[in-house]
Amino acid sequence: MKKILVAGGCLALVVALFLLALPSILHRAGLHPEYTGETIALPGKRALVITTSHDRLAAPGEQGGRPTGVMASEFTHPYYSFLDAGMTVDLASVQGGQVPIDPQTLWYMIRSPQDERFLEDPVLQEKVHHSLKIDDVDFTRYDIVFLSGGWGAAYDLGQSPILAEKITEAYYSDRQPVIGGVCHGVLGLIEARDRGGELLIAGRRMTGVSDKQIRELGIEDTPLHPESALREAGARYESESAFRDFFATHVAVDEEQRFVTGQNQNSGVETAQRMMAIVAGRP
Repeated sequence: MKKILVAGGCLALVVALFLLALPSILHRAGLHPEYTGETIALPGKRALVITTSHDRLAAPGEQGGRPTGVMASEFTHPYYSFLDAGMTVDLASVQGGQVPIDPQTLWYMIRSPQDERFLEDPVLQEKVHHSLKIDDVDFTRYDIVFLSGGWGAAYDLGQSPILAEKITEAYYSDRQPVIGGVCHGVLGLIEARDRGGELLIAGRRMTGVSDKQIRELGIEDTPLHPESALREAGARYESESAFRDFFATHVAVDEEQRFVTGQNQNSGVETAQRMMAIVAGRP
């Protein structure tokens, strides 16, 4: 009996040590990589971060499903990148009000430093509780428009005619904001049209979460998948791969430097910094 208790205690210790080390293990594998490029300062400029309002993960037409929403890091990483650069940052969602955050994305093992910052930040928490409704937001007043991802975005960003219209308005506005996003957030771009009625992103370099990553995570029942949707819209899709694409990252900038897109949850900081660099480099 004593040997069994000792063995059980040793096993519990090993499991505890593994759990403590798991965030570092995942980080070293590629989750939420450190950004080592140049950081940009843009005091006086404005950024708009947009999220989903959909909070359940289920096949189209089905009711219920487990809670979902925006992936935490896919709005905290760009938000704090813009804020720390001196920008004024607003948060909007498709329906306005409470932004649903996928609870799994705040689990200990995958929570990022920016996520931890959010959990201690009453200002951003207030914005999450009372996000602006996209219908009521003038996108042309911003220098950067950023679309956050997460599984919820597969249900409403690409299906919103209001969002598509406002992306088009922003694109043609005098301010010429840099537009982009990460992961499923890029679905908000697929229905925007140019002045001739053609899809605005056709022919442009773009990325978003890969079909491979979606298959590897086993969540294929959502109504839209970014890689497939971007290709169907005529975008020149590109991505990086890894032993699991959950640990890959890639950022694509179109030749006109109007659209900057990131592959997945690992790409938010670099995407935000690349967007700011374009704004900073303008005359």
